Amino acid sequence: MTALSRLIGRFAKLPPAETHNVMVERDLQVPMPDGVVLLADRYVPDNAGKLPTVLVRSCYGRRGFFGLLYGYLFAERGYQVVIQSTRGTFGSSGQFDPFGCEHDDGLATVAWLKQQPWFNSEFATNGASYLGYVQWAIAREAGPELKAMAIQVSTAEFRSQTYTGGSFALDTTLSWTNMMANQEKPLGVIRQIMAINRTLRPLFSHLPLRDLDKLANGDHAMFFQEWLEHAEPGDPFWTSRDFSDTIKDVSAAVNLVSGWYDIFLPWTLRDYRALRAAGNQPHLTIGPWAHASTELNTISIREALAWFRAYLHGDHSQLRKAPVRIFLTGTNEWRDFADWPPAGARYQRFYLQPGQGLSMDIPPISEPDHYRYDPANPTPSVAGPLLVGKALPTDNGELEARSDVLTYTTNLLEQELEVIGPVQAELFVRSSLEHTDFFARLCDVDTKGTSLNVCDALVRLIPGSQPITADGCLRVTIDLWPTAHRFRLGHQIRLQVSSGAHPRYARNTGSGEPLATATKLLIADQSIYHDPDHPSSIMLSLWSE
Repeated sequence: MTALSRLIGRFAKLPPAETHNVMVERDLQVPMPDGVVLLADRYVPDNAGKLPTVLVRSCYGRRGFFGLLYGYLFAERGYQVVIQSTRGTFGSSGQFDPFGCEHDDGLATVAWLKQQPWFNSEFATNGASYLGYVQWAIAREAGPELKAMAIQVSTAEFRSQTYTGGSFALDTTLSWTNMMANQEKPLGVIRQIMAINRTLRPLFSHLPLRDLDKLANGDHAMFFQEWLEHAEPGDPFWTSRDFSDTIKDVSAAVNLVSGWYDIFLPWTLRDYRALRAAGNQPHLTIGPWAHASTELNTISIREALAWFRAYLHGDHSQLRKAPVRIFLTGTNEWRDFADWPPAGARYQRFYLQPGQGLSMDIPPISEPDHYRYDPANPTPSVAGPLLVGKALPTDNGELEARSDVLTYTTNLLEQELEVIGPVQAELFVRSSLEHTDFFARLCDVDTKGTSLNVCDALVRLIPGSQPITADGCLRVTIDLWPTAHRFRLGHQIRLQVSSGAHPRYARNTGSGEPLATATKLLIADQSIYHDPDHPSSIMLSLWSE
């Protein structure tokens, strides 16, 4: 790995390696209290003595790409690294139960780690996505030996992402289920890519959803079936896997990295706010990335190395001064702030107007706009946060030409506007069905008329879930993904309104049938109001220095 690690080190602009002589101990056996044995590899600079340890617990393997990214690169820079395969993956015994065993298994691993003769009494944790969740699972109880955590594109609980807005993240959940079914097979990565393009896309239109894992992989995945069955808020299945309440008690220094188009962004920011509320000062970096963006990986390694240097070696010279660094999209510019959201933003509402307008003025008396949502021909997802696939901004022209998508657009901007912080839509609506969805998307329309998505979100409506006005309208609040974006001079701000983004979100059948078994498709007639009594709007966080 020496040549490849040197190449990546230069490409990622990492600090110079202290050595390229790295010893790897394979298949260390880590016993669990129930008799299961988890396998781990230890990467350590040759003849280095006792060094701080970086613990990585992975459901995606501990060699190859992960051995290079988390093992060699860190060991070459002065750490011993333990990469463990989680229960039921890559040689570790037991059954893979996503999120279900990571607290107990993680703490048993930490107890084993502390007993090793090479352990120097300090360790850190590192990793992205699922590898970040397992860090939160042990953070409160890992003991004072846990000094630092580097968590990328992740959160302390996965339920919110699984049922985003009360819907079901169909594309992401089925893609991940397929990935887990194929990752240990020969040509696993190629199988995954082929499955997405050849197998999964046709299946997204199939009902009922409970058939999909078997149709994709030849057999049911227990966890996929459980996710479909345990969809209700407050279900003990998910509360036992939720570590967001433990964040306030975490004493380790935490570094968070995310992307504006990452599937976990809102909940990464919630975790950040929980740390701040508890008096901690994490570092936060948000770039122009999706979940699997290459640049995100390189930035994450640099951030983690600087973080571990500070909190395992006491050398803070490589840390930036500002705790929050964000990328301003619409430009090519990074911004530093003392906190998130940054103080000083002015919250401004832009109101929907008759004739598809959008402005700061309260709308006049006007008739509502209408569209029909047909789940047999669901409004498609175009870009936006996904586990895999096209997530970064793209031309929305074809989507906006559909009859089931409404758009509301400002006049040409006479000055640049920077939107940095939360984004929220408030819509006054009526629907012919009690069970339906509303999707809102903020777009930047350039001088050529190209409409690029900035941020969005969906809310699933069930009876009684939304406030009702005196005249019977529903008042629907949609918290879009937060953003940091500059709308340039001569551009336009646009709000899209529709009732779906399939298969990113499982279509709402309109029937109210259970998620796993729903097959009956009902058409929804939707009305969007914009008048003085029903001032539908989008709230933007306007920033000026």
